[in-house]
Amino acid sequence: MTDEHTAPAAPEEPLPAESSEAAASGPDDLGRELEAARAREARALADYQNLLRRAREERAEVGRVAVADAVSGFLPAIDDLERAVESAPEDVRDHPWAEGVRLVLQGFRRALEQRGVEEIHALHQPFDPNKHEAVGQAPGPENEVVHLVRRGYAVQDRVIRPAMVMVGNGEGATT
Repeated sequence: MTDEHTAPAAPEEPLPAESSEAAASGPDDLGRELEAARAREARALADYQNLLRRAREERAEVGRVAVADAVSGFLPAIDDLERAVESAPEDVRDHPWAEGVRLVLQGFRRALEQRGVEEIHALHQPFDPNKHEAVGQAPGPENEVVHLVRRGYAVQDRVIRPAMVMVGNGEGATT
C-alpha cells in the first residue's frame, strides 16, 4: 500500500458566470421559467392520470381472466345439468327431483350472470369463427348457424368457450 496524501477538496463556489446570470435574470426570465414549470406539471399530471387509467384497465382485465378461468371449470357440469333437464322423460318432468335439478341449473345460470358471464347467442346468426366452433354442416341458409350443439359463453368481449354449432350449407331452408 502506498501512502499518498491528497489535499482536501476545496468547497465549491459559484462561478462568476453563474452569479452574474442569476443577477441578470429579470421578470421575463422568471415568467419563462414559471411557464416551463407549469408545462412540466401539466405533463406530469397527464402522465399520472394515464397511469391510473391503465392500472384500472389492467385490474379489470385481470378480473375478466380470473372469472373466465373459474367459470370454464364449471361449464361441463352446467352442460350435464342442461342435458339432464332436456332428456328427462315426460312422465318424470314434474317430479320433485327433476324440479330440483332445474333449480340447481337456474342457480348456476344466475351465478354466471352476476359475474358478467353471458351466453353467446348463436342460433340463426351468421357464423363467426371468433364466437362459434363449427362441427359440421346441415341443410339451411349458407354460412348461418342452423343447430346449436353446445352453448358458448363470454365475459364482455372475451370468449370463455365458443358455441359449438352446425352451419348451413345453402341447401333448402330449415327452421
